[in-house]
Amino acid sequence: MSLTRRDFTRQSALTGAGVALAGSVGALATAPNALASTDTESAAEKPADAHHGVGYGPLVSDPKGILALPAGFSYRVITHSGKTRLESGEFTPSNHDGTATFDGPRGATLLVNNHELKGPRAAWKYPVPLTEGLVYDPAASGGCTVVEVRRDQVAEWVGIAGTSTNCAGGSTPWGTWLTCEETEDKAGQNGMTKDHGYVFEVDPCDRRANRDPKPVKALGRYAHEAVVVDPKRGHLYLTEDASGPNGLLYRWTPPAGFHHGRGRLRTLADDAGVLQAFKCFDSGGRFVDDLSRATKTGTVYGVDWVDVPDRDAKTVSTRKQFTDGRITRARKLEGMWWGDGGAYIVSSYAREESPVQHDGQVWFYDPRRRTLTLKVLLGANPDPSKDGGFDGPDNITVSPYGGLVIAEDGEGVQHLFGATDSGRTYPIARNELNIGTQEKPEYSEFTGVTFSPDGRTLFANIQTPGIMLAITGPWKRQPR
Repeated sequence: MSLTRRDFTRQSALTGAGVALAGSVGALATAPNALASTDTESAAEKPADAHHGVGYGPLVSDPKGILALPAGFSYRVITHSGKTRLESGEFTPSNHDGTATFDGPRGATLLVNNHELKGPRAAWKYPVPLTEGLVYDPAASGGCTVVEVRRDQVAEWVGIAGTSTNCAGGSTPWGTWLTCEETEDKAGQNGMTKDHGYVFEVDPCDRRANRDPKPVKALGRYAHEAVVVDPKRGHLYLTEDASGPNGLLYRWTPPAGFHHGRGRLRTLADDAGVLQAFKCFDSGGRFVDDLSRATKTGTVYGVDWVDVPDRDAKTVSTRKQFTDGRITRARKLEGMWWGDGGAYIVSSYAREESPVQHDGQVWFYDPRRRTLTLKVLLGANPDPSKDGGFDGPDNITVSPYGGLVIAEDGEGVQHLFGATDSGRTYPIARNELNIGTQEKPEYSEFTGVTFSPDGRTLFANIQTPGIMLAITGPWKRQPR
């Protein structure tokens, strides 16, 4: 059933344009370029135990030059590309990206970690090893690994290999991982021997289930970024990180009678269910061509869904199959996370290719109301080389302590930062690993931000060179 413009206009009038929607993150009403730490005191000016407001206080520089954290917090290196090794003896692959945690055996925590490696294997020093039985395309360099973490030991093995540009991905309610290829390379392009741009399911608990990888073609072939599952309705929502033209938000509806579960997606026919792209309109019923049009937090759009003509993009990319006016677009549609009964969705930035420029948006899609609400908006960061401002949100998670935790993939200094229900923000970590020069420092993005199942540990990655970190400390419930 479509949500008509008339229905949405009437609903908006009854709810005050829908600003007060359900969801524990609330309005997150942050003005453009206002996302910055509410603490301005330095560590030297403020005792470690004196911070009682939002966040955890100022960041303390790391003498090891890896990760600055608030006083009282510490980190542990879990995997490090080129240094730690897999069970099979090869080095941990590089370019860590999307990650999720799962309960493992005998109190262990299991993580599935994407490795965003594009193109032929020869281009990378540490590609994902081609483990027998787990390879989709032997020419491709990407894939994901499974990491088992215990108090005093770590083990790592290949979950899938021979895939390409494995980016954000997403976990499922039934305890598996969906790894997404952010590429449209077909067989014969960039040295590939098979078509790419698909989603694959990886089971962290059953190695046998991962043998003979099969793409879930029903979810479409395009530059996949992230995916979430609506546990109540069975829909899958997927983001596309692409430009020329800008990418789309997709919804996949399962076929009648289909029941989700471990390994069930790989049994689907290639054309099973319905893949659709979103189409937004404002409270006045006017079509919205691009999400960058929203310039105020609290903006609410109604959402309808339009069928994708050729989901496998045999001749034309899925996002190019629509003429202007049929669907809504957005630049850099990136991380997603399911929480509060809906999907949090990130648009990292918009530049000249978009109607309006910004340095990041976070939206919330409410499937019951069929509305999309702008929760976080970052204006242009005037000086990304200086600490304090945030830009370029990417991977995201809902915090068990309230609000959101966001991984920064912007320019200059890179952070993990939190956003409270009311929109106040605070730093959690700063990447201090300089991969540039002293004259021209460069800091890699953060990826794969996710809490352990018990909420005590925040895992995150520094993508280059590829380091997985476990952060612990005096976590506390954040004020609204």
